Amino acid sequence: MNKKLAAALSGGAVLVLALSGCSDDGDKVNDWAKTVCDQAKPQIQKRADAQQLIISTAADGKPADIQAADSKAFQDIADADRALAKAIEGAGAPPVDNGEKVQQDAIKELNATAVAYEGLKKQVDALDPNNQQKFADGLQGVADGLKKIEKMDQDALAKLQGGELGTAMAKQPGCQKAKPSTPAAKPGSKPSKPAATAATTAKPSATASKSAE
Repeated sequence: MNKKLAAALSGGAVLVLALSGCSDDGDKVNDWAKTVCDQAKPQIQKRADAQQLIISTAADGKPADIQAADSKAFQDIADADRALAKAIEGAGAPPVDNGEKVQQDAIKELNATAVAYEGLKKQVDALDPNNQQKFADGLQGVADGLKKIEKMDQDALAKLQGGELGTAMAKQPGCQKAKPSTPAAKPGSKPSKPAATAATTAKPSATASKSAE
């Protein structure tokens, strides 16, 4: 039932910040990148863990468990995006051409994505886990919304990546892709499927009822 959400997340952007721009002042660029990335590290980890929480329920989660997991994951990602926006705001404009615009655009995109994830949380919270068919249908709508939000992430990153600042941030450990902390398996539960498996098993043509298996 959660496979479509898992597929959307497994192929989506894990927010590795890389802002565009060019500058001859390498030390200041690196200092700015370090300031942001040091604060970004726990937020990127939070996003990775939230995504894994959704993926890990794809294998054998019950509707109520899926609802709780997805609700928590979406809120966690929203909180992480807001914290990332604050980190960029607190660091000041990066020392690159059009640095203030680069900064403001990044803050705007992150806050907009946070609002969108909170919207998905409300959708999930409104579903009825006691009606499996309606729950599966509703979850399909959430999965569709998630794909749009992940595209927002990707589009934002596409605009922001590149240049000396992007290179400087990519070198910072705090801005590198985080490995999710694997949730502890419940007694008697099946091992959680990795993201790649969840993605390949989520066929677009599958019916809502079949995805509820």
